[in-house]
Amino acid sequence: MTKTYAQLLVHYCLQVRPGDKVLISSTLLAEPLVREVFREAYAAGAALVECDLAFRERDLTFLKNASEEALGTPPTLTQLAMETFDCYLNIRAPYNLREGASVPADRAKIRQETMAPINKAYFERTADRRLRRNLCQWPTDASAQEAGMSLSDYEQFVFGACKLFSADPMAAWLNVRASQQRIVDHLNRCSMVRYLGNGTDISFSTQGRIWMNSDGQTNMPSGEVYTSPVEDSVNGTVHFSYPCLYQGNEVEGVTLWVKDGFIERWEARRGKDFLDLIFEMPGTRRFGEAAIGTNYDINRMTKNILFDEKIGGTIHMAIGQSYLQTGGKNESPVHWDMITDMTQGGEIWADGEKIYQDGKFLI
Repeated sequence: MTKTYAQLLVHYCLQVRPGDKVLISSTLLAEPLVREVFREAYAAGAALVECDLAFRERDLTFLKNASEEALGTPPTLTQLAMETFDCYLNIRAPYNLREGASVPADRAKIRQETMAPINKAYFERTADRRLRRNLCQWPTDASAQEAGMSLSDYEQFVFGACKLFSADPMAAWLNVRASQQRIVDHLNRCSMVRYLGNGTDISFSTQGRIWMNSDGQTNMPSGEVYTSPVEDSVNGTVHFSYPCLYQGNEVEGVTLWVKDGFIERWEARRGKDFLDLIFEMPGTRRFGEAAIGTNYDINRMTKNILFDEKIGGTIHMAIGQSYLQTGGKNESPVHWDMITDMTQGGEIWADGEKIYQDGKFLI
């Protein structure tokens, strides 16, 4: 299964070509998949494959012990890769999903500001696929425990969500691409969208913006359509029924009140202090993304945004950084996806037409 996974990542997701420079970023726990991707990428003609493999508590140790000068020094390999490499594969394989929760907020903020230019290069170069990137998952005990599963059950969940049990996984993802393109084409003919649901009534313009078909190339697994709303067009209230997780922190019961694109007020049933801190950061009080999850094979929350934002019958909105490929203009060191269920009376309207009811498209 590991070899099948690597082949899908190299040939479908990253489309590695002769002469490409590739960066693989993960932890030592993902060594079996890293080894196979390393082999497959060179077999595909890559000129260089670099690996950045974190050991247990590497980032925590750095953030707690580094001097201010070190916190303000960008990582050389990551910066070089984001600015000049052709492919970037980020394999999530965490040791501890709560590792970042004990980092002093002021030190984490310094590091985020240091990383802002690198993140900007990443968003600019992935927008036009000068940098072909993919985010995927390797099953670990930490992720399985967070999902409330045994490791073996979680492996089946991850591999199944990636369609690795299909006779031809690449063909299966090409079918996803075709089915979602019909939705994207319809939305791209519309200019005003409204989400209605429990505690949610929010509208936004997509005039001049592009809805994208997320078909597994940039995220594996995938299954969503997304855009960046016109920054000053978002109005109304949005409530997120799923827990909102970011950097090891969990915030529950988030409701945002928005006027002319600006988040004027917010509440949270738990974790509001962290939300307050995030909203102090540049660009976080505007939205960078509005999206609809379409992967009905992912039917439960695992507290992993790579999977959860794709859950069929949900929508999500992200505060912070826009996707440049959609035409978005908001800049921020943060991109935080927040999800809400739409299966219990949720509706989506586009240019005055109801196109979605109870978690299913009507078009």
